Amino acid sequence: MMQMLAAGGMTLLTDSERKPDDDNPRGYCEWEPAKLLPRQPELIDAAEGKAVKVISQLLLSLPEGRSYKVLFMERPLPEVLASQKEMMKRRGTAGAGSDDLMTAAFTKHLREVRARLENTGVPVHSVEYRKLVEDPVVTAQSVRYFLGLDLDAAAMAQQVDASLYRNRRP
Repeated sequence: MMQMLAAGGMTLLTDSERKPDDDNPRGYCEWEPAKLLPRQPELIDAAEGKAVKVISQLLLSLPEGRSYKVLFMERPLPEVLASQKEMMKRRGTAGAGSDDLMTAAFTKHLREVRARLENTGVPVHSVEYRKLVEDPVVTAQSVRYFLGLDLDAAAMAQQVDASLYRNRRP
């Protein structure tokens, strides 16, 4: 999604700290200071007018009183878990628990995040990963509409590489 937004004409807030690797050959487009948001929520001010990647857990640390729009990437949890297992296997690290426990924890967490965003009035646009890969043009147009920006939807759609959709589940 971050590559799509950049291709469409948005400025990204990223530090290029985390380099491309086998798990994400196009790069991560992350901003390390985002990890500090629970203790230093004012850091988000650097993102004004830009796109910044924030993991769902850190969305709970966004300070109120600012204008946000959230593109919420959704992927079936079995695919997320499979992807995480593959990444941990490549890195030689151990798993965090059973799939059932992880699914329950993720499901609870996502409900909490959604409720917080809804209660604070933050506009959220859900983007289903599978639909994004299957029809990037429609997804790019919906993102453009949601953000209310004159983004180049065709250039955004061209960023989607279906070969990177690994750990797909039926």
